Amino acid sequence: MITSVLVANRGEIACRIFRTCAELGIRTVAVHSDPDANALHARVADTAVRLPGATPAETYLRGDLIVKAAVAAGADAVHPGYGFLSENADFARAVLDAGLAWIGPPPEAIEAMASKTRAKELMGLRPLGEVGASDLPVLVKAAAGGGGRGMRIVRRLEDLSPALESARAEAASAFGDGEVFVEPYVENGRHVEVQLLADSHGTVWALGTRDCSLQRRHQKVIEEAPAPGLTPELEEELRTLAVRAARAVSYVGAGTVEFLVADDTAHFLEMNTRLQVEHPVTEAVFDVDLVALQIAVAEGRPLPESPPHARGHAVEARLYAEDPAAAWAPQTGTLHRLTVPGVRLDTGYEDGDEIGVHYDPMLAKAVAHAPTRAEAIRKLAGALERATIHGPTTNRSLLVNSLRHEEFTTAAMTTAFYDRHLTSLTTHAPDPHAPLAAALADAHGRSRFGGGWRNVPSQAQVKRYEVAGEEIEVRYRWGREGLEADGVRVVHADAGLVVLEVDGVQRRYEVSRYADEVYVNAVALKALPRFPDPKAQLAPGSLVAPMPGTVVRIADGLEVGAKVEAGEPIVWLEAMKMQHRISAPVTGTLTSLTAVPGHQVAVGMLLAVVEPT
Repeated sequence: MITSVLVANRGEIACRIFRTCAELGIRTVAVHSDPDANALHARVADTAVRLPGATPAETYLRGDLIVKAAVAAGADAVHPGYGFLSENADFARAVLDAGLAWIGPPPEAIEAMASKTRAKELMGLRPLGEVGASDLPVLVKAAAGGGGRGMRIVRRLEDLSPALESARAEAASAFGDGEVFVEPYVENGRHVEVQLLADSHGTVWALGTRDCSLQRRHQKVIEEAPAPGLTPELEEELRTLAVRAARAVSYVGAGTVEFLVADDTAHFLEMNTRLQVEHPVTEAVFDVDLVALQIAVAEGRPLPESPPHARGHAVEARLYAEDPAAAWAPQTGTLHRLTVPGVRLDTGYEDGDEIGVHYDPMLAKAVAHAPTRAEAIRKLAGALERATIHGPTTNRSLLVNSLRHEEFTTAAMTTAFYDRHLTSLTTHAPDPHAPLAAALADAHGRSRFGGGWRNVPSQAQVKRYEVAGEEIEVRYRWGREGLEADGVRVVHADAGLVVLEVDGVQRRYEVSRYADEVYVNAVALKALPRFPDPKAQLAPGSLVAPMPGTVVRIADGLEVGAKVEAGEPIVWLEAMKMQHRISAPVTGTLTSLTAVPGHQVAVGMLLAVVEPT
């Protein structure tokens, strides 16, 4: 029997595995990098072991350090979670060689399927060799990875070489393996997958299908089970192919076989030899705990001959600290508060935790289960809309709008959903009365006349806020009945709640403040000084860091005095495990280059200046 489990991972998935271990009476061991020293997964584990360093390559990708940590902490088993070393056969062997139980598939099965190139060969498929114009568009993919890292869509032959170079660099950073390959890119398809669970006694379960078509940068955003709209014949074909893949490599444990479905035809993508991020929707539909079943299988126990029956529908949304309207730029800062009512919430954060630059920007997964798909969608959208999220910008509004979009509610979505609809999904006007509510809440309790009574109308008070990048000024005054503002009736105002009557309808505004950050319902505002301090303006053509991160590359041969074209790549930043290209804003001459490879930069820091011609 397994008595103590080390989770070779971090964040939400580590916390989720620890939760099941605690229910089973199993002791837990966390590993953490230096930035994660106070992370939730390190706090909730029974024991935590430091991995010195900050980057994944120094810490969570160091299998040797993790095995030493397991032995030192007295663990008798290792669960890899997902990402990092979860599909690394050498790591699995090292765990087994140390006399520890491995809560995952056999190393040989990982080896057969972990490389997408080898997996395709096993399924009788081949990557593209020489790419010609007739092959376009194509997809560059990392052989050893997932999660959208090391993936690039190429539509022009001249873009292939830089895409290969960029994908190799990103794959090497994320997975420690820079191998990439090229395959045809199927547009307007659906991403459908089959959850597998197999034991060491020959039983293989196919636990239904999932649809994961809503993706950004090839990372899934919204997932559901079962996949809607499949014909019975196609559904059976998917299950059959998935089970065949598992039996071909004598698979044991949890795994997922992924397909791209177009025109009722299934195209094999890959087999992920691990637990998937979206596993909770399968758990909800089949009423199982996949982590508990993984542990049972690792202990050698047989699965029942047949899997449980599916019931209802489940939908999951990934809540990211990112700004979808700004090219999905990741966000950092303090997460002051996070609550999502009425649904399952898997998260690696608590109120007050810091969101840093080193790892994936996913804050949580919200999962709703209901008897029907329509009910599950409505339940999840409503929960996210009512959620309290105080901190960095998130994709919450995008998730709500996506769930309510006709293309999604009618199950007509494809992997191109955000290519088509991102602008409309991220274009919305904040509540125009939110700044006034913030000002009234701030004014509550302060003396209206500075300590003396005046039998004259009070002067209008002025407050300034920044909302969605726009500066807004609001005015209010003290009247005989209390606070007043033009165009509305102030029904109630205190430091935490303002009720305004607008056109005969009363609206409630809950207000929270953290220094100069103000949150009014779902609207984030920044309080501005009444008289701004003069400050130097950036020169035209300045490139500033849109996010905190590390400078990983400067364009080859670039130096001060060089002529550059608008849109030409200048600097590459790495933030939250993704590389982001910063391009010249104008055509002109490079007059300053302050970015240095390997250096950390803060948001808004000057990287270069291109003097316009």
